[in-house]
Amino acid sequence: MAMLLRKVWDSVLARAAAPGADPPPGSPRARRAHAQRAEQFQYQYHGSLSLGALDAVPTDVLAQILRLLGPLDAARSSAVCRAWRVLASDNGLWAFFLRLGPEPWDLVVFAETHLAAGPVSHPWLYYDSSPQLSFKQIYGLRAVVPGTLIVDGGSGYCKYGWSKYAAPSGRCATFLEFGNIEAPMYARLRHFFSTIYTRMQIKPSTQPVIVVLPLCHSDGLSYYTQSARASRKQYKETLYSVLFDMNVPAVCAVDQAVLSLYASKRTSGIVVHIGFNTTSVVPIFQGRVMYEIGVETVGQGALKLTGFLKELMQRRNISCESLYTVRAIKEKLCYVAADYEAELRKDTQASCEVDGEGWFTLSEERFKTPEILFQPHMGGMRAMGLHKAVALCMDHCYTSGTVGDDSWYKTVILAGGSSCLPGLPERLEKELHQFLPPYISEGIRVLPPSFGTDSAWFGAKMISNVSTFTEAWCVKKKQFRQKTRRNGPLFMNSW
Repeated sequence: MAMLLRKVWDSVLARAAAPGADPPPGSPRARRAHAQRAEQFQYQYHGSLSLGALDAVPTDVLAQILRLLGPLDAARSSAVCRAWRVLASDNGLWAFFLRLGPEPWDLVVFAETHLAAGPVSHPWLYYDSSPQLSFKQIYGLRAVVPGTLIVDGGSGYCKYGWSKYAAPSGRCATFLEFGNIEAPMYARLRHFFSTIYTRMQIKPSTQPVIVVLPLCHSDGLSYYTQSARASRKQYKETLYSVLFDMNVPAVCAVDQAVLSLYASKRTSGIVVHIGFNTTSVVPIFQGRVMYEIGVETVGQGALKLTGFLKELMQRRNISCESLYTVRAIKEKLCYVAADYEAELRKDTQASCEVDGEGWFTLSEERFKTPEILFQPHMGGMRAMGLHKAVALCMDHCYTSGTVGDDSWYKTVILAGGSSCLPGLPERLEKELHQFLPPYISEGIRVLPPSFGTDSAWFGAKMISNVSTFTEAWCVKKKQFRQKTRRNGPLFMNSW
């Protein structure tokens, strides 16, 4: 079958050549013959939709031939004649080729529809009134998008790797890679990225980089104070300065919560990120963090859950010194109860094995540990329950009068490692429906992380593979230097 298709294709590509022996090249007869052939070819093949001897072949069969031949030969067929050009430009054909690629088809369509124009500086980007996508053009552009290094520093653990890979290729504890915590921020960031590049065994000058920006907790009170805004801006500028001083050709920096939202194929909603030390409730509208509405913060995160589980285990004389072991037990056995009081009356005993540490058996500790997300007093904390923090954020969104669909904030996306605990989406959704008035609670949905602990990394991967990545999303070194000259020097020494 393959040989037959190749013969058919070779005959198609040979149609531009006239039969018979060619005259000596360069002779007057050769020039006249060449002109006659060109005129005949232009009239016969570009002036009509005739395929000659192949006119009897059904169009769907020809389209199937192009599919089997692949994108390279399909693109070449456009030069044969007008009819082949029409066939080879069919959107369905190139959608087929894109479906065969490494990226899931639904993510490709979302990225090219909603992210191709760049970040939120292009407000028209997020509406569904965009023209039909040209999948042939998209295929060609995505094929030449350079490989990108993605670095998600995270609040506890760093994930890094190539954008063309299926998952992060390396992981490490973030705080161990930042160097001396008392050093200036510039020096710490330089040490951090130097470590990442060394581990990846690559030179910074060879490819762009996407950096996942953490939410800044500069003053501990409000994300929208002047101090908080200045802190975020200064961190971002220091980041750019460090990377361009390392000769990185282009940099893209995007908020962690925004990337987690993109990974769920959405541009608006509320992201609940359970970080290492704190939990953030982040309203995002059309790809922009709505700091003016309010980012709620709960003073407990994954570290508190792990510490509370260790405390519960010690009460039962279950010995475990390492927090890393306790974290592994938490990830394997813990879950969120749909009804805490009812769960207390059940037999919930289960066991798991931790490499190098042996077997551990838990019972009520399995659901008591994450219960402090909703009842912080159980862990000895005076903090707002998670459902109350999300409800407060939704109330602020409701009263903000943001133009657009008033249900944009009713989709809640969970992010962070501890958000992967079984039962958490269902429990949070249940609590919100019970806590909020019907005019706000109607239509609320709580969704688990689309890619588990790596949602932000995959959101960055989605951006890095979009057809317009380097033009629409990246800042080049020259652009950054020009901007800093206009706006004055950076204040990195204060870090």
